[in-house]
Amino acid sequence: MGIKGFQGTSLLDFPGRIASLVFVGGCNLSCPFCHNPALVKAPESLPDYPLEPLFEELKQRRSFIDGVVISGGEPTLYPGLSDLMRGIKDLGLLVKLDTNGLRPDVVAGVLEQGLADMVALDLKTSPERYGELHCAPVDGSPLRESVALLLRDSVACEFRTTCVPGLVQEADIHVLGTLLQGAGSWVLQQFVPHYCMDDGYRAIGPYPASFLEHFAELARRYVPCVMLRGV
Repeated sequence: MGIKGFQGTSLLDFPGRIASLVFVGGCNLSCPFCHNPALVKAPESLPDYPLEPLFEELKQRRSFIDGVVISGGEPTLYPGLSDLMRGIKDLGLLVKLDTNGLRPDVVAGVLEQGLADMVALDLKTSPERYGELHCAPVDGSPLRESVALLLRDSVACEFRTTCVPGLVQEADIHVLGTLLQGAGSWVLQQFVPHYCMDDGYRAIGPYPASFLEHFAELARRYVPCVMLRGV
């Protein structure tokens, strides 16, 4: 696995910032609603993006971008993650890490080294249900560890949940809300079926806006600031 993609400019992926995006191949989940199937299923089929041209590109963009988002796939599986983040920081750019939280040891290392200016953690459903997101059993306890790490740390953090019908229900909002008590905010995102990795999920209609509003009301019992995205 390695760096498999680069997008020069995004106004959406780093809140309040203009950012470039770096995509890392490989993942420890195979979520049926994933929108990056090639990065998950067959990263070896995609060419590696060499580091030297990547850093040169970022140097040229420093005058009009604020930072870089490292996404995937799952970046915490990438052996060179710390070096990549440090190299970006050395260019004077901010770094945002997108992660599923299943490698708390890596998240802890990133935080200890001060390599992340922001972390976005995807909470896909109740931790006990994570086996539904993969072709093999998944221990959800590492996710709980990552949440606890981020709640203790001062780094800016976005906790977010894509409300996939069937995978995110009222009971899951309560479980996740209990886990997130003490968080500054929580984003509930609308499910978009069109690009899902699993063909069956492309036929699932998203929740009506009224359902997401109801989920947000439930979520605010635990986290005062709950935002809806994509509704």
